[in-house]
Amino acid sequence: MWLQQRLKGLPGLLSSSWARRLLCLLGLLLLLLWFASSGARRAAGGLHLPSWARSEPGAAEPSACLEAATRAWRGLRDRGEAVPLGPGVPALVANGFLALDAANNRLWVTPGEREPAVTPDFVPFVQLRPLNVVAEAGEAVLLLREGLLRRVRCLQLGTPGSGPAAGVPGPASASGLSTGSGRDCVLLQEDFLAHRGRPHVYLQRIQLNNPTERVAAFQTVGPTSGPVPKSFTSTLEKVGDHQFLLYSGRSTPLPSGLVHLVVVTSKKLVNRLQVAPKTQMDETVLWVVHVSAPIHPQVLKSKGTKELKALQDLARKEMLELLEMPASELLQDHQYLWAQLFSPGVEMKRITDAHTPSGLTVNLTLYYMLSCSPAPLLSPSLSHRERDQMEATLNYEDHCFSGHATMHAENLWPGQLSSVQQILQLADLWKLTLQKRGCKGLVKVGAPGILQGMVLSFGGLQFTENHLQFQADPEVLHNSYALHGIRYKNDHISLAVLADAEGKPYLHVSLESRGQPVKIYACEAGCLHDPVELTSEPGGHTFSVMVTQPITPLLYISTDLTHLQDLRHTLHLKAILAHDEHMAQQDPGLPFLFWFSVASLITLFHLFLFKLIYNEYCGPGAKPLFRSKEDPSV
Repeated sequence: MWLQQRLKGLPGLLSSSWARRLLCLLGLLLLLLWFASSGARRAAGGLHLPSWARSEPGAAEPSACLEAATRAWRGLRDRGEAVPLGPGVPALVANGFLALDAANNRLWVTPGEREPAVTPDFVPFVQLRPLNVVAEAGEAVLLLREGLLRRVRCLQLGTPGSGPAAGVPGPASASGLSTGSGRDCVLLQEDFLAHRGRPHVYLQRIQLNNPTERVAAFQTVGPTSGPVPKSFTSTLEKVGDHQFLLYSGRSTPLPSGLVHLVVVTSKKLVNRLQVAPKTQMDETVLWVVHVSAPIHPQVLKSKGTKELKALQDLARKEMLELLEMPASELLQDHQYLWAQLFSPGVEMKRITDAHTPSGLTVNLTLYYMLSCSPAPLLSPSLSHRERDQMEATLNYEDHCFSGHATMHAENLWPGQLSSVQQILQLADLWKLTLQKRGCKGLVKVGAPGILQGMVLSFGGLQFTENHLQFQADPEVLHNSYALHGIRYKNDHISLAVLADAEGKPYLHVSLESRGQPVKIYACEAGCLHDPVELTSEPGGHTFSVMVTQPITPLLYISTDLTHLQDLRHTLHLKAILAHDEHMAQQDPGLPFLFWFSVASLITLFHLFLFKLIYNEYCGPGAKPLFRSKEDPSV
């Protein structure tokens, strides 16, 4: 009864215009929601899902295995020490002489400074193709502190010869899939690196763990097992118990027409890898690359044979030396040298604007620049005399870094890098910038000096004849960051820009003594107060941010106490202000024209109001303000 009465009243309700509009709006909203849900369903069932998510029962098995295998990467990612590969993160491993793109399997050789990179027609790494896999999941990361790329693949095995598109697995596989445990997946981990202490060496470590009841078989595809590249010839070298492949060829011609002779030696790898059930395998494939100086094609026949033989002898000698070493020792040596090289750096703590690079951008840029820079100081063949000279150059920074800070230079700290070629161009730009800003000595030392110059340039630190000065722009101190490992004399200095509870910036300086202790002093802008001796105590030292007029450095650090005491008499300053007072002067508020306009509007309004009142009571025909009793209208 109630429903019939409401239905009878429906035509009257729809007769109003607002009701019809509301009904049309609700219908349009429902239609949009239906389209959005159908689009989401199509995306979920499309081709963008990984293969393991589209397989038969037990499809989540590889993903569970991958989650367990990469769990340790979470903490590294949070600390900025591991970066997953993806758009804007090229898969580069390099050592200043060799540059390798692990994702596209390409090789570059940089024979010298400001020389174009040589690109041999040579596939550098071995690819492993599983022969009996039905599902797979994988992930790869750059480990910045170890200087290598690590790729993990979890493979679910089926019957031999089956692939990702195979049908329902056999009984043994089906029983394994139903368990839902990581024991049913084969774990393949690969490490790609260019050795930091041996510029001509790169390697690929292959680790296989097969906890299943099946044999895991892989087809190897690459230079050590596949056909020889067209521009190369290969021979099998046997020396004692060792055998390796020797490749000889030439690079593609440069724009000038010159070519390079290229010799590569590689450890021999079988065409098919098999891992028995319940077993593990650990194999390291080594390569040695030597490149000649550029040669004109016309003299290639006369000089090429002798040059090629010399390169082959060098490559043989180094490969035999490597084969006598345990592969684990070679890997540990690389990781130790890289960690020692990457100890200085920049730590981003708090970013409050869109123009300051993120911690990820800074760490990736430092990693790529270290990868593209040679490190002769780390070479085992370096003599003691040459090492002492380089150490002296590294400790004498001259006038590096002159000019304004590079913190907001987006072309030096790019947020996105699309290719290895772009990284090589960025490395050339950094070297040129440092050379033009008083850092020629640091660039000459190689990777340690280039990293030192980059850290100095980020915050605006500059060495002078008598002191180290921090000349950052006072207006960008709203960001918090730390500069670690600044070499000064025999010590390492860390300088941080931090903010207190009220948001006011202050400077924190800590000291790490290396070698014979030396007294180091510091004072803030103007050196108005007595210099403070810096010690290696854990708490460090704090300095308030003072801004002078005219602008001078915010902090001075020196081993000469008398020099700092004399600075206050030679700066000739007009005033010394606290940072908040300086910012208040820089931002006085709204301009004078705004306040003049507001005052004019208020004045005009009151004049108009006064005119209305005057016309009402004092103008022509105005009524008297007070009426008498004799007035007939009262």
